[in-house]
Amino acid sequence: MKRLKYEFYHRPCLQVAQDLVGKWLVRRLPSGELLRLRISETEAYCGEADTACHAHKGRTKRTEVLYADAGTIYIYLCYGMHWLLNVVTGDAEDPQAVLIRACVDAPGPGRLTKRLFITGELNRGSICGDELWIEDDGQATEVETDKRVGIGYASQEDQDRLWRFKLK
Repeated sequence: MKRLKYEFYHRPCLQVAQDLVGKWLVRRLPSGELLRLRISETEAYCGEADTACHAHKGRTKRTEVLYADAGTIYIYLCYGMHWLLNVVTGDAEDPQAVLIRACVDAPGPGRLTKRLFITGELNRGSICGDELWIEDDGQATEVETDKRVGIGYASQEDQDRLWRFKLK
């Protein structure tokens, strides 16, 4: 398996989101144990113009991390109970990120973070670091697109975008 490097994430969000499907999300626990889950679903959030993106209303304390460099981890608490994992993509100051929506054997963004013991403590870290990273085993994957979910607050146009990528 080969760890993905900075250059992988320093590309447009839609490309990264599609290319992450089928890769392995790896978490090193404090004990040194490695946990691995294959990514089965992602969603792209493409900057301030995307009304589903947290940065749509501009820079805030919460969204500041989206303006960071590619490969920065963005983790936030959803409904006060589920940690959701995102990876910043593209250029610094252009707030784009990919939500890791599901993994094989962990169907759902809250379930995968629970399975891998991911919490807000990793927010603003690097996905190229030693606690959390993504690997490629070279296996070819077929990907299908769908509408993003859970974004009823977004414009109808943004709700209808096929920016959800799923393992076929």
